[in-house]
Amino acid sequence: MRPDLKVESFAIGSYACNCSIIYSTTTHEALVIDPGNDPKTIMKRLATLQVSVKLFLHTHAHFDHIGGSKELRDLTGAPIYLHKSDELLYKSLPMQSMMFGLPPLQTGPIDHFIQDGEEYGLSDPDLQLFLKAIHTPGHTSGSCSFYTEIFDHPLLFAGDTLFQGSVGRTDLPGGDFETLKKSIKSRLYVLPKETMVITGHGPSTTIADEGRDNPFVSF
Repeated sequence: MRPDLKVESFAIGSYACNCSIIYSTTTHEALVIDPGNDPKTIMKRLATLQVSVKLFLHTHAHFDHIGGSKELRDLTGAPIYLHKSDELLYKSLPMQSMMFGLPPLQTGPIDHFIQDGEEYGLSDPDLQLFLKAIHTPGHTSGSCSFYTEIFDHPLLFAGDTLFQGSVGRTDLPGGDFETLKKSIKSRLYVLPKETMVITGHGPSTTIADEGRDNPFVSF
């Protein structure tokens, strides 16, 4: 592991979405996964860490994960990354937020459409490609997870695909339970069992624990 590469995850926004910031204390750059819908808190945290954002990665386009991204893009200049299959869901952000009793959220351009297997990193030559996208549809059509082996143990940012003892809901537009099960079994449960899973909400878990104990999808 590079000692100057750090990761921190914390709950943010209306529904306590887990946002993750991966950053280098050498280059002072960061990748932000699921910045939620509370841009002010994100900006304060970035200032505290003294880092600039290279890009915003999104596991999917539900408002609690991406609702503040247009404002963050305007403030930082960092591009928005999202899977194309969630483009229509992203464009529905004003409707999504109003359905949950919130003011209508603004949308902006999607700067880059995530591709399955695509890799991301920072400007340091040793850190240019260390985070891999895994398309894991089911919660939404464009749901993605992000995987890395650069830390002391493998790490997966699963969004709302997999939770501790549960899985993402599939009763919203783009959701499908059988597709979700297939994604988890064929794309996530094949990862090393010691992989730590940063979930979209709630506590972290491991692939081993979920494959053994998850009542919805087991090995």
